[in-house]
Amino acid sequence: MTQAFRFALDPTPAQQRALVSHAGASRFAWNWGLAACQDRYAAEGKWWSAAQMHKRWNAIKKADPALAWWEENGTARILSATVARTAHRWHVSFTVEIDRAVPDRHARPGSTAGIDLGVKTLLTVVDDHGTVTEIPGAKALHAGLRKLRRLSRAHSRKAKGSANRAKAAARLARRHARITNVRNDALHKATSTLAQRYETLVVEDLNVTGMVANRRLARAVADAGFGQARRMLAYKTGWCGGRLVVADRWYPSSKTCSGCGGRKPSLSLSERTYRCDACGLNLGRDVNAAINLRDLAASGAESRNACGGGVRPGRAGRPPVKQEPGTTPRAGQAGAVAAQAATA
Repeated sequence: MTQAFRFALDPTPAQQRALVSHAGASRFAWNWGLAACQDRYAAEGKWWSAAQMHKRWNAIKKADPALAWWEENGTARILSATVARTAHRWHVSFTVEIDRAVPDRHARPGSTAGIDLGVKTLLTVVDDHGTVTEIPGAKALHAGLRKLRRLSRAHSRKAKGSANRAKAAARLARRHARITNVRNDALHKATSTLAQRYETLVVEDLNVTGMVANRRLARAVADAGFGQARRMLAYKTGWCGGRLVVADRWYPSSKTCSGCGGRKPSLSLSERTYRCDACGLNLGRDVNAAINLRDLAASGAESRNACGGGVRPGRAGRPPVKQEPGTTPRAGQAGAVAAQAATA
């Protein structure tokens, strides 16, 4: 299987200057190639191929005296490696093909859990024994928003091009990087625990793009990291010998009663408790949704891998859209659906 490894670098000042030079050279070459392709497309309606672009660039950088500085960066042939800078840290990422020891069976065969993702509680988990586990989100952006605003205001007040503005930009970037790291750390710990504990995990295919379009939910949804959580569950369940079942986007997990199967025509986000008019069930909204998701695995419904298809037919027989969360196709494209409000 193909796996990526990311390492933080600790370069010396001289090495850091060399990395900045290489990054600038890469940016220059990319912009040159983009401009060349745009010019040819405007004149002939054709693009340069990758091989043609490499040949043209190698010829131009040797012949043009203005590009003599390029030789200062030296030459190297790196396979499947990317060097990037995030805030004040340099990182190198390697993509390698390895033989990973994937177990034939999960450590707890037959164990199943439904997972409801939410803003108030990130993960509400109900397993096949009825045990309810609530995993709160890190809410890193919410916790650091006050300091982030202060740093952003300080940066905007500095004179453009000044050394103080560069220092303020570095402080702001470090704060953004810390928020991202705190969120990813919490998601990695939660998803690793679930993948190791349960053989089958059932999650819903949330329309993250539609949820972010709601100005009242956008910040909280982005801070939670729904798409990141599902991506982690997808590959970690495979590593542990389990499977991830993705419910169809149109499956009404929150509106369906987990006791009698009745369905409410509508359920607002402000209703945090599910009350069934038919059987009298009174249960937390997220717990009720997690139970319904868990029962999908036991119903023998068709399951999909992380590519995102559904386990049941869509509304009115409509086939589910196969896509990753947050990648809704544009209107007018095949399989596109209109953005919808959050239902979980």
